[in-house]
Parts: sequence; structure tokens; C-alpha cells
Amino acid sequence: MRSKSIHGASILELKNALENCLTDGFTPTVAVVFISVKQDREAVRQLFKDNNIEILGATSCGEFTNGNETKGEIGILLMEMPKAYYKIFFQPIGEGNIQDAVSQLADQAQNMFSNPSLIVCATGLNEKGAFFNGDEFVTRLEESLGPEKLFFGGLAGDDWNLKGTYIFTQDEETDNGISALVLNADNIELKGMAITGWKPMGISRMVTKSKGHLLLEIDGKPAMDMYLKYLGRTDLEEKEEYDVLRELSFEYPFIVERENNETILKSPMKINQKENGLFMDMEMPVGTKFWFTKPPELDIVEEILEKADLLKNSPNEVADALLIFSCAGRHPALGPFVTEENEGLAELWKTPMAGFFTYGEIGRSYNGKQNFHAGACCWVTLKEKE
Repeated sequence: MRSKSIHGASILELKNALENCLTDGFTPTVAVVFISVKQDREAVRQLFKDNNIEILGATSCGEFTNGNETKGEIGILLMEMPKAYYKIFFQPIGEGNIQDAVSQLADQAQNMFSNPSLIVCATGLNEKGAFFNGDEFVTRLEESLGPEKLFFGGLAGDDWNLKGTYIFTQDEETDNGISALVLNADNIELKGMAITGWKPMGISRMVTKSKGHLLLEIDGKPAMDMYLKYLGRTDLEEKEEYDVLRELSFEYPFIVERENNETILKSPMKINQKENGLFMDMEMPVGTKFWFTKPPELDIVEEILEKADLLKNSPNEVADALLIFSCAGRHPALGPFVTEENEGLAELWKTPMAGFFTYGEIGRSYNGKQNFHAGACCWVTLKEKE
């Protein structure tokens, strides 16, 4: 399967890039589109409709292709995949629920192919300000498809505006829903993993009081006091409007224990001075075990590439295409290392690549189960079977 990645800062640049990549007889059938909310999505959808290329699209917090990383632009992976090998699924949730939407996705995927695998995109935040429950989405989808089925993807972003994210196809768009590139796994092989690089620091901690997303007590002590004391930033206790997410928790999230020795990063979003607590991006029920963290070290890129290499059947194995779903928080926390890890993965698999910075990642850790992630680099290769 041939593939190419293209990018553009405007619909005109994108149109020129698409025309240029078709001059050698390349005839893509499907595109995965990552696009800033600033761009004209309707024009992009029409461009691909005019060229008879189906699309799976999501808005981003930055987008990247081979040798190119931007914010506010468009990055695309084009694939010359036989139409018999895939279908595009799109399901707005609206006033419905994730469970019903997942049930429809799973039913259609299994009706399409006896052995499906999926590239999935979901909205990260709707126009009403409600975050998508990625954990429930992944849990329900794994239950519906079975634990052996593979699916990778990410939640759409909106350049950190936090005003609404979108997924779309050629004909439809929503700020609250799910979509998928459903693949016949007998024809297209997926390989990938999710990895964060953050390390636990000190002893494990326990949530002893919480209320929804509000973390109130850690080991019987006020959560806000504990977190700021651990960071040596007790000077912030009186500053409720301080941007904890961008200034502190991008670098110092919590590592939270899951089943089967797996973990997930969860991050404080805001200080709640009135209740001496922390408003978290995901709920942390009473009894949750976690650790404070230290940021990834200078060898983070090597660690990610070494783990990726473990999935190769041979040193010379290559892929037909590569998609990367990288947490929007990785860039401010890791700086140029994020670019190095994305480019390093494309070089390792020697393939066209496109990706975006997300509000949540979906995939498997090495030898792990299907999970929703935060703070992760989640990547997946696609290769047509011989």
C-alpha cells in the first residue's frame, strides 16, 4: 500500500500539495486529516470530496507530518488502500450516550469484517464545555469487540482554546461523537503502543477523600497543600486563578495505578482554594493508589524508539504508513524531544507519517491491554498483508 503525507497552512497550499502528490500516478482512496480549528474544515472536506478521497478527520492542538510540525495548520496522511479493506464509521452522540454510540460502532465494525481493527477519533470537548469520557469509550469498545481486537486513536483538540473540538468525514461533522476507520485486519496489519516516559517519585499515595473530579484529601491531608508542598510551590496557595495545568501539572502529573500493573497519568487542572483541593482532568475515587512524578529524562526519545523496535519482526521491517497521537501536554513539558520522538518513529519504520497533539490517547502499552491514556505518545503503523 502506497501512502504519502502532505501539509498546508491554507486550503490553497493544501490543494497544491495534493495536486503535486498525484502527479506520479498515486491514487489515494482514504485520508486521515488533522486540522486546526482556525482552518476552513468545510473547504477541506469539499476538496477531498472533489477528488473522491474518503476522510477521517479531527481538529488538533498542533499537527505534524514528516519533517514538518505546526500549530494552526493542516497535516494529512493519504493512503492508497483498496476500498474493500476499510469503511468509515461516523456516529454523533448528541443528547445520547457513549454506550449506545460504542454499541453501534462495534456492531457495524463486526458486520463489516469478521476480524476488524480500528483507527478511532472522538471529540475531546464539546461546545458546552463537557469533556469526552475516553475511559468509558475504550472500556465499552473493548467489551464489545473483545480484548484481542486492536484499536488506536485520539481525542480531538482545539489549539488549547477549550471551546469545542470536532471530528468529521466528507459529509458530516460533530462536536460530540465518535468516528473510525474500520479496517479488515486480515488485510491490514496494525502495530503500535502508547508510552508516557514519566517516572514515579517517592512512596505511593492514596486518595482518602474526593468528590467527582475534585480531589480533596491525599493520605488524610488536604490535596492542594500536599501537591504544592511536594513541588515546593506553597506560595501559590492563595492564587486560585493560577494556571496549574500549564505551569505545573504538564510536567508533574500523577501516575495512577490500574489493573494488571498498568498505569495512567492524571493531572490537576485547577486549584480549589475554598476546599483546599485539586480539580482533576479525570476522577480519582477514594482508594485510588498513585504516585507523584518526576518528568521524563533526557533519554526519553531513546526509550520510546527502543520500545517501538521491540514490535518489529526483523530489523529491516518497514511499515506502509504511520499515525501518531501525542498528548497536547507533551510539547510544553518536553519541548524539542517531542519532535525528535515523532520524527524518530517515522525514521524507524521508514514510512510516511502524520499525527496531531490530542486531548487524550487510545492504545496499548507494551504487552498491555487496550486503554485510554493521558500524557502519552501513542503510535500505530499500518501495513498491507501480502
